Amino acid sequence: MQIQVLKSKLHKARVTDASVDYEGSMTIDIDLMNKIGLSPYEKILVGNMGNGQRFETYAIPGAAGSRAIELNGATAHLGKKGDSLTVMAFALIDQSEAKDWKPKVLVLDEKNAIKFDRT
Repeated sequence: MQIQVLKSKLHKARVTDASVDYEGSMTIDIDLMNKIGLSPYEKILVGNMGNGQRFETYAIPGAAGSRAIELNGATAHLGKKGDSLTVMAFALIDQSEAKDWKPKVLVLDEKNAIKFDRT
């Protein structure tokens, strides 16, 4: 049997921009994506720690080193610049692998620099 587990997580990612006029998705600095094993266009679940909104979208790579966390399209209505987010991606694994499973987690500071690295 397979179960769904947390694969990748950015915790306390700060929104750097929001654009309703973009076609959709969420822009994330490619360096952060690579560090947690998040693929371009991968489905993500996002929780806004400021207003309680939760939504699904997909990740698109932002410029390396930019520390970008941008809400695009309809998701721009679910947060604002400066909001703190938790960004999560999941994987299906065999249940037998679950006891040794460790997700890749980055805890970010207020400027989206890595504060704690659990990758």
